[in-house]
Amino acid sequence: MIPTPHVTRHTAPHVIGMDTLPVALTMGEPAGVGGDITLKAWLKRSLGLPVFFTIDDPGRLLSLAKRLHLDVPVRMISDPLEALDHFHHALPVLSAPLPVPSVPGTPDSRNAQSVLNAIERAVKLVQAGHASSVVTNPIAKDALYAAGFKFPGHTEFLAHLAAGQGEKTPQPVMMLACDKLRVVLATVHVSLAEAARTLSTNTICEVARITHAALKRDFAIAQPRIAVAGLNPHAGEGGAMGREEIDIIRPALERLKSEGLNVFGPLPPDTMFTAKALPTYDAALCMYHDQGLIPLKTLDFESGVNATLGLPFVRTSPDHGTAFDIAGTGQASEKSLMAALRMAASMAHARSATLAQTGA
Repeated sequence: MIPTPHVTRHTAPHVIGMDTLPVALTMGEPAGVGGDITLKAWLKRSLGLPVFFTIDDPGRLLSLAKRLHLDVPVRMISDPLEALDHFHHALPVLSAPLPVPSVPGTPDSRNAQSVLNAIERAVKLVQAGHASSVVTNPIAKDALYAAGFKFPGHTEFLAHLAAGQGEKTPQPVMMLACDKLRVVLATVHVSLAEAARTLSTNTICEVARITHAALKRDFAIAQPRIAVAGLNPHAGEGGAMGREEIDIIRPALERLKSEGLNVFGPLPPDTMFTAKALPTYDAALCMYHDQGLIPLKTLDFESGVNATLGLPFVRTSPDHGTAFDIAGTGQASEKSLMAALRMAASMAHARSATLAQTGA
């Protein structure tokens, strides 16, 4: 039940440009740390955060704020643009009631549909021009699977939502980013053996093209430089330590260069992430998951951001999971969410400027 003395409603229509629209933040798994970091991020709103609203259960957030001893007033809104009026003195919330009360650390599949509805609603709001971008709090896939969720994860579900009726599903590319490094992956959540077995020239080319386009459109980099990692130690040592560089990666680079992309490599993975090498490229295209994520998390564990490239809308997420073990304790760091909010707003700004320049 929502404690009405602390929650108010207000409607104030606005007519504004895409550049100043608020960011839509989803609830994520209600038993995870999404609520914790949302409340903590709002308290640090003066540290360069864009205006955002969250799609969540207001009663849950109020209860959680009380549990964590956080002074976060909640303002229920019916239109995302109302967030512009209220963000600086209350957390704007589009109500998404949960069927059952959430218990920190204990996911309940009965709440799964509300979690999915929040994601779908955020996407629709961006598509309708009521929000600039989508930032997603972490979800618990097991709880969603138990409720009949049919997608491998967040990214695939977002690509499905982006497609709409009768349209081709876009090919999303996962980018992990911090201030010093951006990495994209040719293979993602597969075993190392499967990554080596399934790696292909076509996949590398597709990921590079999507990354190149996103760096121009969403990061305002006029001439993107993409460094491509080798798969094997020493980038194969001329075939002595593996032929993937010769048979798969180099042909991809040649094809991409013929298309005008500034790509170079394959580079030895043990030297391409040094302090001297990092400034020489705008993104690193890595062959498998840990090859890219280990250096990124070593450089900036708390403030990494997961950005999905290749979608017709901007989406970012904190680069961590639900952290059930510390949910509801206040121990979860809000830094990654804050970075995700900033990056989403920045990407939306760059995309809006690009579209204005091209007249698209």
